Amino acid sequence: MTSLQTDQVDYRVGNEKLVRVTQDASIKINELKTRENKGEYLRIRITGGGCNGLSYNMKFVELGKKGDILVESQEVKVLVDSKTTLYLRGTTLDYSNKLVAGGFKFSNPNAKASCSCGESFNL
Repeated sequence: MTSLQTDQVDYRVGNEKLVRVTQDASIKINELKTRENKGEYLRIRITGGGCNGLSYNMKFVELGKKGDILVESQEVKVLVDSKTTLYLRGTTLDYSNKLVAGGFKFSNPNAKASCSCGESFNL
């Protein structure tokens, strides 16, 4: 893994083997990024909680933290902390605008079970 110094932060550079953003998710992320105007990076974290034990969290940030992994996928700059990489590897982030079961969906090959809403999982 290589390093990239940008915005005074030293990121490690990852690739889509860690996380891949689909075209539909990219379109929605870019719409939200413009509307919210909170930063150019999408931070994805996995934390304890949710109905299956672990939850996905996403937010826009202006800068990441030292040691974050930067993945560029479908023109989206995704930041992932090193702890989250253990759970996220191989995940695809998609988006659906369906009225029922729409929104962002994570397809995580590491998850043994996921809730129906797609917001939490367990290993």
